[in-house]
Amino acid sequence: MSNRFVNHFHKISPLSTEEAKVIEESMDAQHFKKGTILLREGQVAVDTYFIMEGCIREYILVDGEEKTTNFFTEDQWVISMSNFNAQSPSKHYLVCIEDTYAVVGNEQAAQVMFKNFPRFETISRAVMEVFFSEQRKIMTSFLTDTPEQRYLNLLKTRPDIFQRVPQYQLASYIGVKPESLSRIRKRVLEKLK
Repeated sequence: MSNRFVNHFHKISPLSTEEAKVIEESMDAQHFKKGTILLREGQVAVDTYFIMEGCIREYILVDGEEKTTNFFTEDQWVISMSNFNAQSPSKHYLVCIEDTYAVVGNEQAAQVMFKNFPRFETISRAVMEVFFSEQRKIMTSFLTDTPEQRYLNLLKTRPDIFQRVPQYQLASYIGVKPESLSRIRKRVLEKLK
């Protein structure tokens, strides 16, 4: 399992044997039960997560209603945007919607690694660039795509989500009510016939 984490970094930039060993030894891998809330609105986020197995949902509360803003699965980073301003309380929640096994990191541990291995700072920046790029695509989709286009894109890029996530959360994620999601699914199926 730990090789998955090391391989993630190795894909970004080839690692020496010593660097790979340091990453593996520094891992703080933890198991979280389904339903575990990792972050609540109003808390200050200090941890990041790299998902080895499982699924984490990000959502916000709007007038008491949960609005799903993202799903994170294997080989993805879960980074709260409020992490970048340590005094800024989170506006969202992070909850495990499956039993989840993740590597947990924080800024303090990262700084120790950067001091001992300055090249890790460059690799970390590359990870952040990928994360920000993915988040930007999601935000742009909500501004430019119809719910049906978002549904089709999700079906194309992350088909496993449809088997792992309750339909009402999928509906919330693409920005519709569950009954509208049913109509979208029906239209898509009819077009595929």
